[in-house]
Amino acid sequence: MTATDEAIRERLEQLYRGFFGAPCEAPVFASAPGRIELAGNHTDHQGGRTISAGLDRRIYALACPNGKNVCHVWMEGFGQADINLDNLDPVPAELNTSAALIRGMAAAYARDGGTPAGFNAIVISEIPVGGGVSSSAAFEVLIGALIRETSPTGWLSSNPLIQLALHGQFAEGVYFGKPTGAQDQLASAFGGIVALDFFTDPPHVTPVDANFAESSYALVLIDSRCDHSRFTAQFNSVPADMKRVAGLFGCDRLVDVPLHNILDQFAEIRATVGDLATMRALHFYNETRRVEQQTQELQQGHIAEFVRLARESGSSSAMFLQNVSPVGDGLEQDQPAMVIQSLCATLLQTDGAWRIHGGGFGGCVLAFVPKEREPEFTSSLNQSLGYEACFPVAIDPQGLKTAR
Repeated sequence: MTATDEAIRERLEQLYRGFFGAPCEAPVFASAPGRIELAGNHTDHQGGRTISAGLDRRIYALACPNGKNVCHVWMEGFGQADINLDNLDPVPAELNTSAALIRGMAAAYARDGGTPAGFNAIVISEIPVGGGVSSSAAFEVLIGALIRETSPTGWLSSNPLIQLALHGQFAEGVYFGKPTGAQDQLASAFGGIVALDFFTDPPHVTPVDANFAESSYALVLIDSRCDHSRFTAQFNSVPADMKRVAGLFGCDRLVDVPLHNILDQFAEIRATVGDLATMRALHFYNETRRVEQQTQELQQGHIAEFVRLARESGSSSAMFLQNVSPVGDGLEQDQPAMVIQSLCATLLQTDGAWRIHGGGFGGCVLAFVPKEREPEFTSSLNQSLGYEACFPVAIDPQGLKTAR
């Protein structure tokens, strides 16, 4: 373990003794990163492509078997969740809670032949919550690892990280109530930069050897101070709209519907599902094609062209996907994530790129900023917004880590 890991482990051990009243016996230490969505927005759940990366902010846990059939998990800032493993069915009262994710991860593991066992765990995190950097996915990956490390059946699959990520997708969709693709969980599990193709089941994961730290661009996340976790229903409307369009052709995913079918019946589709759902479908096709090109540009080291395409992606999300700002109930009067994009456009022009980060409806905006302009850019944005909105980020080359 690194010196940082050792220091964090010492803190976890102190917290464990303070909360559970005894030292941690047979401890398991685990950590997982948040994720940066570099390319592809709302394409994964339709069988498309994305490029994601591990974020240099992680979630950490220390766990010990407790000999019971209950998982006791204390989470700094969130309190305690107690999950009785005798009941692994979804609990409606747990919707949108950490308890739902823990129960869902245990259920997915049991469904695939594992035997979850009780443990006590302490969890701390440096990943911002509600900012669109996948704190929930990192939590799912972390809990899934603890379940495996404390179970007598251990790791089940020949592709353990992919299975772990898919379990996270299951827990978030079925138990937490937020159906998603699996890109966030895969990025957290693998770390580094990964090109993800969701056409196949399981998804295909391709590590990409690209180094933004050595490029001429800095990665800057800009906090809109709009917690996107409050708008799960609007997030869910995006895959629902895309599935409605695919359903007109007897398919579950847009990837299984040729684009020419959409164009040939465009008027009928608009009349049936409305303009927003139709535009969201077109965004999927254009975005998936763009991600293919961006993957090639990264693999060839053409970072500037990748960034130009990222600017196209941001425009498509704002105009056609329309997932930058929540709407309804007067929310249109406050559009902080769109205001941030307008500032980015004013300050960067064509020198960089900006795009809604992750699922959208608030959260963060990701900007690709020429390094020589980063100090001026962040200072101007912070001054205009009136708070410290910008935080430079880096890509963590390591995904899930476990140690005993």
